[in-house]
Amino acid sequence: MLKHIINTMIHCNSEIGRLKQLIVHRPDKGIERISPKQAEQLLFDDIVYYPLMLQEYDVYIDTLRLCLGKENVLFIEDLLSTSLSKSSELKTDLINKIITEEELPSSKYAYLMTQPSDKLAEILITGYDKATDEILCDPIPNFMFTRDIGVTVNDGIIITKASKEARWRENLLTRMIIGAHDIFADARAENKVINLNKPDDFPPSKYGERVSIEGGDVMTIHKDYLLCGVSERSSLHGFNLLKDDLHRKALVENVVKITIPSDRSCMHIDTVFTQISHDLIVCYKPMVYDGLGSNVEVYRKNGEVVTYGSIKDFFLQEINPEMQFVFSGKGYSPYQEREQWTDGCNLLALKPGVAISYDRNVMTARAFEKAGYRVMRAEDFCIQYANEPDPLGSIERTILTLPSSELSRARGGSHCMSFPILREAL
Repeated sequence: MLKHIINTMIHCNSEIGRLKQLIVHRPDKGIERISPKQAEQLLFDDIVYYPLMLQEYDVYIDTLRLCLGKENVLFIEDLLSTSLSKSSELKTDLINKIITEEELPSSKYAYLMTQPSDKLAEILITGYDKATDEILCDPIPNFMFTRDIGVTVNDGIIITKASKEARWRENLLTRMIIGAHDIFADARAENKVINLNKPDDFPPSKYGERVSIEGGDVMTIHKDYLLCGVSERSSLHGFNLLKDDLHRKALVENVVKITIPSDRSCMHIDTVFTQISHDLIVCYKPMVYDGLGSNVEVYRKNGEVVTYGSIKDFFLQEINPEMQFVFSGKGYSPYQEREQWTDGCNLLALKPGVAISYDRNVMTARAFEKAGYRVMRAEDFCIQYANEPDPLGSIERTILTLPSSELSRARGGSHCMSFPILREAL
């Protein structure tokens, strides 16, 4: 449990400031229940081999714990368990909503309400009750991609809203955590929580378009700039309402709309680019550098709107005129398409110039080496720097690669598997 955590400050004003604390979810056994027929419905492209996926994921966790400290790698299940014990009102509302949405018998309400918090958290996440050997509802395998459930914007936070029904339970559980856990107490007290799941504040449009914004489409790229994709998973209507609320709450000066094709291969903007240092972005060349199928509009708080022909032009004009671009697959077909698909553009920056990637993106790794970066297996890093007082401070310009034969089949990279809540300010 996380009783030792008393820090209630959250803050991220970049994608690259030294990472201090984040939320993750170790793939749970619900993934083992996905059948080939269910895979598409549950947003997986394939069924995965769970034991190997866990081994690969644990290399990710070992790397994070070494770099951040074990106490700063926070697990969803622990946070949820603590939150369920703190607010009976939110707990009651959560269970009622899950019973309704999952079409469970009303008799389950009393049973679930009397379960210990840690057991209840496990049931609500996995959909399975060990004590009765009963499957209550479908798994939520995408919960491992914690980036999508929330986004820290300076010292505020957005509770996102999933596009697909298969992920709605994730949103309910996230609302429980952010609504009750002490970590988010300051954001709640200062009215800096935006909950996109509140229909009174974020209703459908008059044409019936729903609000949907997923965290992979939202990046706090700079203290004055929040990027938001309009994509397969995030709606234009959702963007417009979020933009207005961000400006009303004065959480950020500029909200940047990045429109990309509504296509599974590029479901979020973080599948086509991520920033890993002050002057370097890894990206899918056709869409980001050449501007094919994408466009950018910057909405300033004063009402001005500025348009750019490519994501590259936006970064060069508004963020850093010296920005460089490393291309997935070295920018050549078919490698750029293959490695964009296996998350070659989806990296988590641990600090400026140090990031986590997947080992299977070999051509992208060569592009990093050409740009002057060292590429190192994460397992080797954990062994070599295990006794260093500050392992992360001991390396510069380094890409740490995770084993990824099963992780990559789930269609999300290290950026997707992270929900940063505290970074050093830039």
